Amino acid sequence: MQRTRFGDMACSIARTLDVIGEPWSPLILRNVMVGVGRFDHLQQSLGISRKVLTERLRWLVDNDVLERRQYSERPPRYEYALTVKGTELCDLLMVMVRWGDRWTAGGAGPPVLYRHHACGEIGHVELHCSVCDRPMDVTGIDILPGPGAVITT
Repeated sequence: MQRTRFGDMACSIARTLDVIGEPWSPLILRNVMVGVGRFDHLQQSLGISRKVLTERLRWLVDNDVLERRQYSERPPRYEYALTVKGTELCDLLMVMVRWGDRWTAGGAGPPVLYRHHACGEIGHVELHCSVCDRPMDVTGIDILPGPGAVITT
C-alpha cells in the first residue's frame, strides 16, 4: 500500500502531518526538546527499533527539523538538536500537551509540568490572536481562502 503524500496538498495541516504525522516523530521531537539527543539514548528511552529510529531521524534532518552535531571524532558519534524550524514545531507539541493534560491525564493529573521562564510560574499554552492578543479558538474564527489556496470551479 502506497502512503498518501500529504506534503503535496494545498493545506498547512496536511503539509505539517507530512513532516511529523508518523507517530514516532513527535515523540522523538519531545525527547530532543528535553535534551535526549543521542541515538542510543533516544532508542533506549523510546523503546523504538534502531531501523525505525534511523529512518525517522533521517526524515526529520532532511526536513530541517533536526540537525546532526558531531560530539565525538573517535569513533565518530552524533547527537540531534532542534533547528529553528524544529523549535517552532515543538510549540505545536505544547498545544497537544494542553489537550492531552485536559482529556487524557485521568485522575493522576498531568505527567509533566511546565514552568514559564518569564514569570517563573507553572502554566500551560493558550492560543491568542497575533493581532489583538485576545484568546483565539475554532469557535471564534472564520476560515477564508489564503494566497496559496487552490480554487477549483
